[in-house]
Amino acid sequence: MKFLASQLSYLLERQENRRNLRSLSAYLAFLTATVVAYSIVFHVLMLYEGQQHSWLTGLYWTLTVMSTLGFGDITFHSDLGRLFSIAVLMSGIVLLLVMLPFVFIRFFYAPWLEAQLHLRAPREAAKDARGHVILCGYDEFAQGLIERLADLGIPYYAIEPDPARASALHADGVSVVLGEVDARSTFEGLRTSHARLIIANLDDAVNTNATLTVREISSEVPIAALAEDKDSIDILELAGANYVLPLKHRLGQQLSRRVMVGTHQAHEVGRFNELVIAELPVHDTPLAGRTVADTRLRQLTGLNIVAVSERGRLLPARADTLLTESSVAVLVGNEEQIASLDAIFVIYEPNENPVLVIGGGKVGRACMRALKQRNVPVHVLDRDPKLRPLLSQIADRVFVGDAADREILTRAGLADAPSVVLTTNDDAINIFLTVYCRRLNPTTRIVSRISRERNLEAIHRAGADFALSYTTLGATSLLSLVHGREIVLAGEGIDLFVERVPEKLLGRSVRDGEIATLSGLNVISVQGAEGPRVDPIHETKLCEGDELVMLGSAHQLAEFRKIFA
Repeated sequence: MKFLASQLSYLLERQENRRNLRSLSAYLAFLTATVVAYSIVFHVLMLYEGQQHSWLTGLYWTLTVMSTLGFGDITFHSDLGRLFSIAVLMSGIVLLLVMLPFVFIRFFYAPWLEAQLHLRAPREAAKDARGHVILCGYDEFAQGLIERLADLGIPYYAIEPDPARASALHADGVSVVLGEVDARSTFEGLRTSHARLIIANLDDAVNTNATLTVREISSEVPIAALAEDKDSIDILELAGANYVLPLKHRLGQQLSRRVMVGTHQAHEVGRFNELVIAELPVHDTPLAGRTVADTRLRQLTGLNIVAVSERGRLLPARADTLLTESSVAVLVGNEEQIASLDAIFVIYEPNENPVLVIGGGKVGRACMRALKQRNVPVHVLDRDPKLRPLLSQIADRVFVGDAADREILTRAGLADAPSVVLTTNDDAINIFLTVYCRRLNPTTRIVSRISRERNLEAIHRAGADFALSYTTLGATSLLSLVHGREIVLAGEGIDLFVERVPEKLLGRSVRDGEIATLSGLNVISVQGAEGPRVDPIHETKLCEGDELVMLGSAHQLAEFRKIFA
């Protein structure tokens, strides 16, 4: 009864539903008046034919004829009576068999179902909600972030304005709350003042509105807003966002950092306290074909090779790990050590031909600007001739046409390009172009954007050396904000984690603990009370109070906690 009362309350509180109920009442009143009128005419015509019937009989005859039951126990004998019966029958077909179901479903049953769906999904967070993350929308980006939050044990709530979709998501186990992102009541119900972070992940206009709404409730809760356009950054900051993430711009920058051009150098991918985490592509360097021990990088520079990335898979770096042409060494050290490594490769002849960027959208343009800041020559290929004036302001040469055309790719410089960057927003096209470019130039380094994480393995199988998605970049950036540290982006789905050494591992070395073998996580540093330990990583003895700094996926972290907790 309480649930029924709630449904009726919701049904009556909306102005549109009240109008619907008034329309339904008007139709029922008209139908009742029609039945009464037919019953009266029935009596008049029966008296005309000399028949005598009660008023109940008149109502009974009218309903049986209008509903097409027509028992035939009461009939007219005159043509006038039969003509009236035909009129009653035809109007009954329209009013009862056609109009009544439509009106009932349109004005009552559909709103009633909506009320049930609306009340099925929760409209507020748990009373004891603390330290949770609030997402302003549930989209593909939110799905990727939610998976990482779930693995890390961080509670979350996603706002969904559509009752049907909210109910479906709630049934699927998603922590969703029904509400509007511009309604103060929604954020009050979500215990916004006690939230860990608010994430405005919709379009720029809606994100601005949501930010202003949150600031009406709390001036302290941190807000991170995604920005589609760089021009929206200032607006979102003025609205009250603590962090504004122009992800498409950042995605282009991250892709540019993975481009191999000129002298071989290590590319910084993040920092943790005093540690610098960098990547060094092994392709076309004297490191290819050697084991980690044979490189002697630790003796020469002080750097540790802590992991090796092979086409998107992060593997632990052991002394006997063989570095191939497709390997990317993950290094940990300080700035001076990184500089000394770069100095080693200065003597090798670089490939200074232009980098080829395929796709001149926002991500492609951001990538080109980042490359030009490094004084890297850039050629761009795009099929849209309208973009030529804009692209001409950034790239050294612009080519317009289909990237599947071998002649255009040849003219754009694919054969000699040290790197190719694929920035279209269609994964199928990027996978196709990866195969095509790899066939035409087997030695070039291919860096690609992907839109959906599920296509990561496919694009690496196609021959891409590095791939990064909008979702992973956003999720990694936001998780860095949640943990209060700088972003570390070592690959698709790879995050940095800091865990206190479990009791099971005390007194053992990193190698003896078999952390990488059992969980898949790669230990890059051991932090003691006085800072990072300087021992070789795998030989480091783990002491009480130490912290493990590890690279891997959120799923691997959950496995680590399960095994060693």
